[in-house]
Amino acid sequence: MKKQKGFSLIELLIVVAIILIIAAIAIPNLMRSRMAANESSAVGSLRTINTAEVTYSTSFPTVGFGALTVLGGTCPSGTAATSSNACLIDNVLSASPFTKSGYVFTVAAGGGTPASTYVSSATPQTANQTGTRTFCSDESGVIYSSIGAGTCTQGTNPL
Repeated sequence: MKKQKGFSLIELLIVVAIILIIAAIAIPNLMRSRMAANESSAVGSLRTINTAEVTYSTSFPTVGFGALTVLGGTCPSGTAATSSNACLIDNVLSASPFTKSGYVFTVAAGGGTPASTYVSSATPQTANQTGTRTFCSDESGVIYSSIGAGTCTQGTNPL
C-alpha cells in the first residue's frame, strides 16, 4: 500500500482555529487604530477650517467669518476668489453632507454683520465606530474635545 502525503482533517482544523484566534485579537486593534486615525483627521480638518476662517475674514472684512459652503469651491486658474466661493478648503469639507474620515463637520458664523464669531465642530458619524470624541473650535483657534458624540463646548478639555 502506498503512503499518502498531506494533512489530516484534524491538522487543518487546528490551523484554521489558530488563524481565527489571531483574527479575533487583531480586528479590535485595527478598529481602534482606525478610530484614532479618524480623530486625528478631524482635528487636522478643524485646524484647516480655523485657518480658512481667519483668511476669509481678513480677505472679506465686510462679511466676517463664513460658513463651510463659502470657504470651499473651485477656482480655475486665472479667476479670483469671491466671498461666496473663497477656494480656501477642499471640496470634501465644503460640500454637503460635510463629512470626512467618519466625522460630520459644521460651522456656525454669528455675531451680526460682519460675522465676528464662529463655532466649528466635528462629530463622529457613528459613535464608538468612526470615533469616540467630539471636537469643536471657535475664533480663538483653540480646539476642544469631549468624550462621546454629545456636544462639545468651549472650555472642555482643550487639546
